Amino acid sequence: MENQETDKKMMSIVAEDGSIEEVEVILAFEFKDNKKEYIIYTKNEKDENDNITVYVSNVDRSSGEPKLMGVEDDEEWNRIKDVLRELSKAE
Repeated sequence: MENQETDKKMMSIVAEDGSIEEVEVILAFEFKDNKKEYIIYTKNEKDENDNITVYVSNVDRSSGEPKLMGVEDDEEWNRIKDVLRELSKAE
């Protein structure tokens, strides 16, 4: 019998207040044309409709330590939503 738990990729993130959270990585990807790297992750929280909440961050490696940044550009968001739609079709 296969244990699904071992397939999960976990990552620790440091919040702005310095606290550390363990999150599950759903997908990490890069847009080749602009060399921007993104990560989709979850804290396995559920919303009022029983859907799992996911988070998307831009990964900034310019300082050596990777930092998770918000996505502010509408065009980037639209491209990320396309990735999320494809991901949901695959499941």
